[in-house]
Amino acid sequence: MNLHAPQALFLIGLLLYIAIRSVYQKRTGSSEKTVNRSNGRDRILVLLVILGQIVLPLLYVFSAWLNFANYGPTPAVVCIGIVTWLIGLWVFWRAHADLGGNWSVNLELHSAHQLVTRGVYRLVRHPMYAAFLLLGIAQALLLPNWLAGAAALTAVVLMCLVRIPNEEAMMQEYFGQAYQEYILRTGSVLPRIGVQ
Repeated sequence: MNLHAPQALFLIGLLLYIAIRSVYQKRTGSSEKTVNRSNGRDRILVLLVILGQIVLPLLYVFSAWLNFANYGPTPAVVCIGIVTWLIGLWVFWRAHADLGGNWSVNLELHSAHQLVTRGVYRLVRHPMYAAFLLLGIAQALLLPNWLAGAAALTAVVLMCLVRIPNEEAMMQEYFGQAYQEYILRTGSVLPRIGVQ
């Protein structure tokens, strides 16, 4: 078992992550979808993220199976990991709260879907992916294991590379000029410098 203070904090954060996701999944799960761009590749990406963010970390923390890939963390790395984890969780929660009923785990839109450009969406079009990237970095810093630590970040980068272009195309098709103007004002996962 690899349960020390940084890993315990990681587990608390993981529980908060799952709680946030569960609350919003329950709120939006029953809405009728009018656009669905999910496919097998998209579902595989979601499963890879679940494997990287949840399964491998839990395997690392509660078993010795991945101990061959352990390394020694430094206190500075752990502190940076904790701060990054807290920021990532806040962005994750805020992205869900700002989207409200417009959120979906899949590439879907419902009949009353709105283009959300307030809150964290005022700064970036994909704060959920930004949160995933922050949480992936934090996981790599808090879990001193080459496999479990890097698993989420690897899966999330792959998801971002594949999914963001598909999501952008879907949003442009659905919202047209409004989304094109939104693109000009905001960054994708990082805020655009010098843009109001």
